Formats: sequence, structure tokens, C-alpha cells
Amino acid sequence: MNPKNIRKVVNIINGIPTTDGAGVELVRVIGQSALMELDPFLLLDAFRSDNPDDYIGGFPAHPHRGFETVTYLLNGRMRHKDNTGNEGIIAAGSVQWMTAGKGIIHSEMPEQENGLLEGFQLWINLPKSHKMTSPQYQEYDNDSIPTEDRNNASIKVISGKTSHGTQGPVEQPLTAPLYFDIQLEANTTLTETLPHEHNAFVYVIKGEVTLLDEKNEIVSIKRDQLAILTKGESLTLTANDQSTQFLLIAGKPLNEPIARGGPFVMNTQDEIQQAFSDYQNGQL
Repeated sequence: MNPKNIRKVVNIINGIPTTDGAGVELVRVIGQSALMELDPFLLLDAFRSDNPDDYIGGFPAHPHRGFETVTYLLNGRMRHKDNTGNEGIIAAGSVQWMTAGKGIIHSEMPEQENGLLEGFQLWINLPKSHKMTSPQYQEYDNDSIPTEDRNNASIKVISGKTSHGTQGPVEQPLTAPLYFDIQLEANTTLTETLPHEHNAFVYVIKGEVTLLDEKNEIVSIKRDQLAILTKGESLTLTANDQSTQFLLIAGKPLNEPIARGGPFVMNTQDEIQQAFSDYQNGQL
């Protein structure tokens, strides 16, 4: 393969501890000063605690407009409610892919009083042409998300398609996202293909994974670190003396202006002000 088609590490971002919602302890990886966004990705939060004081307050009712929120749980349960009457449980291994579109007000509250709560929330931008679409959901439980087993590797495919043809259930042609939860046993190497022009990153959940940087030197990505990747079609990752788990996520960049205002993401500040006005007037 042409070396230009091999993806390598551009930069390594350390997640930073913070709180959100009603005091939920989490690690913010995208959406912080070191990495405000990676088009089309606007935010990545990881939460992981077996101390209820860190998460019991949850995320009370709050609005969104102009993008999608993806909630993926590894452990625990969250109850979701919105202002249109939708309600349900996000359980361990499940994903909720919510297109906020023109606006929704929702809450995400732990459906447990003890035990481990662990998962992620990813925000994915919508193009200007679709920011004001009607809200919608794509929700899949653990049994509905395929897992591909491959030579001491396990790939859970939420969206996108692996090089071996396993297709995830979530569909979003606007950004053509790929969302893989990958586990590698110790001393295992995995090579996977990605759409060449997609922006992509690796986020390590446990253990560490090694890959090449732009100087062709081997670098290690550890827990709560994110590796931004170059463009390319092929990526090779290795777990050394311990097993590892990580997210491999990629999406088609929108290349549009981004205006952010808390829970709203539009193209201009005027649109942000309109979103706040609509929310305050009960028109979201």
C-alpha cells in the first residue's frame, strides 16, 4: 500500500476531568481547550465511576439544537425522557443516537443507585441544510449491535462497515460515521480500513495501544488519551503485553462554520441567539 494511505498519529490529547449536568464526574476529551472539535465531532465525554456521588445527579432536562448526541453505555443504565413524550432505558451495551435537529429538551438520569456507570457521549455536527430537521432517534440494544470476532480481536460495530463486511445498525449518510468499540488481546495486531477523507481518532478505554506517528516512530496511547489520525485508508494498531479496549471513530468533515452556544451548535452567532430565544419562548 502507498505509504500516504497509511493513517498515523498527528497528536495525542489527554482527557481532562470535569463535571457536567448535576455534578456528574467525567473526562472531557473533545470540547476542551486542547481539542475544541474534530469536524464533524464536537464533543466526547467519558464517564466511569462506581461511586454514586459521582453520577447520581445525572443530566436533568436541558435543550439541544443543530447536532446529534450519541450515548453509548458499557455498564449501568440511564433513563432518557424528552419534551415530546419519548422515554426509555439506555442499558449496558446499548446505544442511543439522537438527532436533535431543530430542537429537543431531554434528560438523562441514572437508573441505578449503586454500581458501576460507564459510557460515553459523543456530539456529531449536522450540516446547515439539516440543522432544523425534526428530531429523531436510532436506538439499539446490545443484542442488536453486531460484533465481529477476528484473530484475537473483537469489533463491536455501532455504525459504518468493517473491512470484513460487518455493518453497524446506525445509518447517517450526512456524515457517514464509523463507530467501533474494539478489544484486542495481548500481543495482537489489527489492521482496519477507513474512508480516506474521514477525520478519525482512537480513544483508549483500558490498557494501551501502539501505532505509528508521522515520524514513523511507535507511540503508545493510554487510558483516557485520544489520538488524532492523519488521512488515509489503512490503520494498524497493536496491543502489546496486555489486552486493550478502545473506540475507533471516523466521520466525513462538513467544512462549515461552527458557532457554539452551550447546548446549541449552529453556523452563525445570530442562529445561536435565535436558538436561545426560541428556548426561552418555549418554541424549541
